Amino acid sequence: MSEATKLDRRLRLGMVGGGPGAFIGAVHRTAARLDDRYELVAAALSSNPEKSMTAAKELHIPRAYGSFREMAEAEAARPDRIDAVSIVTPNHMHYPVAKAFLDAGIHVICDKPLTTTIEDAVDLANSVERTGLIFGLTHTYVGYPMVRQAREMVLGGELGAIRMIQVEYAQDWLSTSLEDSGLKQAEWRTDPARSGPGGCLGDIGTHAFHLACFTTGLTCDSIAADLTTFVPGRRVDDNVQVMMRFAGGAKGSLWASQVAPGNENAVRLRIYGEKAGLSWEQENPNYLTFTPLGEMPRLITRGGHGAGAAAGHSTRVPSGHPEGYFEAFAQLYTDIAERITAKLEGRSPDPYSLLTPGVEDGVTGIRFINAAISSSQHNSTWTPL
Repeated sequence: MSEATKLDRRLRLGMVGGGPGAFIGAVHRTAARLDDRYELVAAALSSNPEKSMTAAKELHIPRAYGSFREMAEAEAARPDRIDAVSIVTPNHMHYPVAKAFLDAGIHVICDKPLTTTIEDAVDLANSVERTGLIFGLTHTYVGYPMVRQAREMVLGGELGAIRMIQVEYAQDWLSTSLEDSGLKQAEWRTDPARSGPGGCLGDIGTHAFHLACFTTGLTCDSIAADLTTFVPGRRVDDNVQVMMRFAGGAKGSLWASQVAPGNENAVRLRIYGEKAGLSWEQENPNYLTFTPLGEMPRLITRGGHGAGAAAGHSTRVPSGHPEGYFEAFAQLYTDIAERITAKLEGRSPDPYSLLTPGVEDGVTGIRFINAAISSSQHNSTWTPL
């Protein structure tokens, strides 16, 4: 490849959603800028046109639009069009926004879950296949170096055949009817018209499910789920317990809860094989514990002792300097940037950038949500994905 074919600029990024009062919008903007691969140049930050224009001005985004449809049409016609759009809306808007930008020929970075229905999810997957565009899904936790280290060790056979997977994601912030206080984040997440049919299940249960599948490389065949709504009057589940059967015979269990006092953002993963076990916690993410059968536990550190190439790819600073949530989020953005840039330059991307979740992971996540709801409604019967 000649020097003339190399992209000599940052990728131009647009954003839909993420305006005033939206926590995740600021996270996406920070993640996109951390490794200096993007420049945010266009946005439709609110469903209210006036608020959208005002918010873009406050954030110094040069091209402001009153709606996502206006933005998709206008950007597609520009010679300096955006390369990718970041979708950070409530769940029910993921599909129409993603569809509009895919049809406009623009790469997509979308928050999870992918959609609120399986029909919409499959349609987006078909659109991605038809257009050949890059579609990234921000399952944040697979951006952590030690999660990628775990995957590399499992797929490298260091644990032997996988027998058991234990994954949990516990929070306590919805232990009361916070949605009735007017808090925007609680309000839409507990509204099935905007969140989709799964509450805790869709919000954090999908993260836990994807983490189990990503780190082991295994396909979940069927699940038995028990969904509970503990807070009176709440219209969606707030606690999820799931048993899982994986291809090859491995068994798993998943617990996700937003009503577990004492838990802030407790993502925990344990994987057990015939030869060894692994454990990782998101609130202390720079360490991975590896325990061969009959031996003392070994501590693998991010950027330091025992870490391999997959962890190294997503590590920014020397060992002893903690990396966390923003860096993990930024890793997904950076890997997606590498894939988009490689396409623009006509070359193959760095293989490690292909670890980013995509539209097919999103489809699987929606199948998981649907199967869990169906199982719970039928006395936790085993239900195929």
